[in-house]
Amino acid sequence: MRIVKEAEERKEEILDAAEKLFGMKGFDNTSTGDILDAVGIARGTLYYHFKSKEEILDGVIERMTKRMMQDAKKIAGKKELPVLERFTKAIMSLNVESKIGHEVMEQVHRPQNALMHQKMQVTLLEGINPILTGLVEEGIEQGIFHTKYPESVIEMAMLYANNAFDELNMAKLSREQREKKMVGFIYNVERLLGMKEDSLQETIMEIFQGSRLGRGE
Repeated sequence: MRIVKEAEERKEEILDAAEKLFGMKGFDNTSTGDILDAVGIARGTLYYHFKSKEEILDGVIERMTKRMMQDAKKIAGKKELPVLERFTKAIMSLNVESKIGHEVMEQVHRPQNALMHQKMQVTLLEGINPILTGLVEEGIEQGIFHTKYPESVIEMAMLYANNAFDELNMAKLSREQREKKMVGFIYNVERLLGMKEDSLQETIMEIFQGSRLGRGE
């Protein structure tokens, strides 16, 4: 008997299969045929939801970004934790450390996918800015941060981080140069937030050192 599934459920199945295959075989080595076989659907069904493999990748990126925002929001809402800890963990939730995450980011950073990269950056900024701004506002009330413009501070810091720590740019630097850039970033964020020097050094360096960029991979 032919199983007819709701459109959204079928779309999620396609994305699940594509995500797994992209992580295992890589984007370039995965064909739409591979995805069809994994889901067990006809080509027409696939094209009803996605017109191309690139469009499937776009769907994977959109879903991955949504998950990161949900994780960051959940962390920010844990009021039992100190605000600085929530601030750090919310930022850490944006790190892409899974195999599929690495594959997706490799594709996003390709020159031909510049629009996709820009779209992901805009989506992340729009989603994370209010979450981190809320945490900074909490920190201001507690005397941890001292700034009149928390939203602008977060926007400036995120825009700078997205450009300065782009994987392609960081890959060209030596370990010493990467560390210098990271320390400089932390120093400037502390100034923007009106904190004492080295207030964020330990917590933010933990984020960098735990990421591929910090390890130089």
